[in-house]
Amino acid sequence: MQILRSPLVAFLLCCYLSGSQANRVYVHPFHLFAAENVSCETLQTQTSKPLKTLPVAPLDIEVLTPDSRDLLKVDAQRQNISERTAVLAELLNSLGLRMYQAVSSEQHSTNTLLSPVNTIGSLVTFYLGASKKTASSFQLLLGLSSDTDREDCVSLMDGHKVLKTLQGINSLVDDGPKDEITTQVWTFTRQDAQLSEDFVQGTQDFSDTSFIRGVDFSRPQEAEQLVNSFVEKTSDGRVKGIFKDLNSSSDLLFVSSFNFQGNWRTAFQPEKTSLQEFHVDETTTVMAPLMTHTGQYYYLNDKVRRCTVVKLSLSKRSYMLLVLPHEGASLQDIESKLTTRTDVMSGWHKSLQEGLLELSLPKFSMSSVTDLRDLLTNMDPEIEAKLLGSQAEFSQLSNIKPFTIDKAVNKVLFEMSEEGAEPQDKIQEEGVPVKLLINRPFFFSVIEGDFNAILMLGKITNPTL
Repeated sequence: MQILRSPLVAFLLCCYLSGSQANRVYVHPFHLFAAENVSCETLQTQTSKPLKTLPVAPLDIEVLTPDSRDLLKVDAQRQNISERTAVLAELLNSLGLRMYQAVSSEQHSTNTLLSPVNTIGSLVTFYLGASKKTASSFQLLLGLSSDTDREDCVSLMDGHKVLKTLQGINSLVDDGPKDEITTQVWTFTRQDAQLSEDFVQGTQDFSDTSFIRGVDFSRPQEAEQLVNSFVEKTSDGRVKGIFKDLNSSSDLLFVSSFNFQGNWRTAFQPEKTSLQEFHVDETTTVMAPLMTHTGQYYYLNDKVRRCTVVKLSLSKRSYMLLVLPHEGASLQDIESKLTTRTDVMSGWHKSLQEGLLELSLPKFSMSSVTDLRDLLTNMDPEIEAKLLGSQAEFSQLSNIKPFTIDKAVNKVLFEMSEEGAEPQDKIQEEGVPVKLLINRPFFFSVIEGDFNAILMLGKITNPTL
């Protein structure tokens, strides 16, 4: 089983520390997120401390109030986390690109969208309810295993530190009405179950609002209608019909929603938006509204990988890196290079040169639904089996044994307007602009600007879908 380990992260962190913080001693990534008084715990033995659980309120479609939360607990570790954030951003980017490739490879001809922050946040929430053996598999995937563990024991990380750092990354970008990220989590459990305090707290650590409700699954069709209606109402209609084919023996359903509403740093000119041809493939063309703006952009013509890369600023703390394959080049080939060489995107960013561009790109907003079981299976069936499937154990999740995660779904929404955080520059740009027409399938990523953490990865094969 090919699970990420930490040598790459160790190297990256070493480079980070030897740069701006050369006087600091290298700290292994695990120790930045380790639980207090951590020690190597034998996998075969049961936990020595009793499981603390909380009762779950029954689902009432008329009661739409989010779960109450202790703000002191939620905000407790958001201070002095720059070192954690730098390390987690590297882990997030590396694993996120692998996950994206697993999704994109199954969606050759369709638009694709994945949020590494949301996907990894969901997995770490499940980690909080896992047995030691299953927790060890989670840590291997995340690249947060201790390098001193023996084969029969595991040193456990503090999942809350990871979740709060992820939410901290979101908060760096969240800039009110300019760039706004909203994360919601819903958990539906069988009505006779109590859930562990750790898991309940985890649903709050990386979300803005969370809902945990008990459901009678004995009538699956009624339960399906009830939970879907509840999610739709509490998401203001953004998440609809998320669960299908429920089972009367279900223990737990989980869905998280990541909603990014953004604006370009500089507004596009509405009068220059026009319907133009977009070449979906060699035989298919659609008419799509393309926005146009002439101005200074950072961009790169990568002749080796046969693509053009352009950086588009989104208000203050985030940007989009857009990659357009040269004519005749394969988008799939470029995507595969991104996942096999994690330094490609950072290399592009360092090599960008500022110049005058006349940029035309499609207006697009998009959404996606990702089943985490399918995602992990596409990465490696053995990974899915150990994390969510037949070999996964969640002895720390509920007072009921055995207890399973029956459905785990991520919803991502990405909305951009042609408006800008700053008004259109009226000054005439000097010189002859290079024309860059985004009129065929392209790859993009939305990135947080301080630590270059990837928030979203996607491709547009048809902007009219």
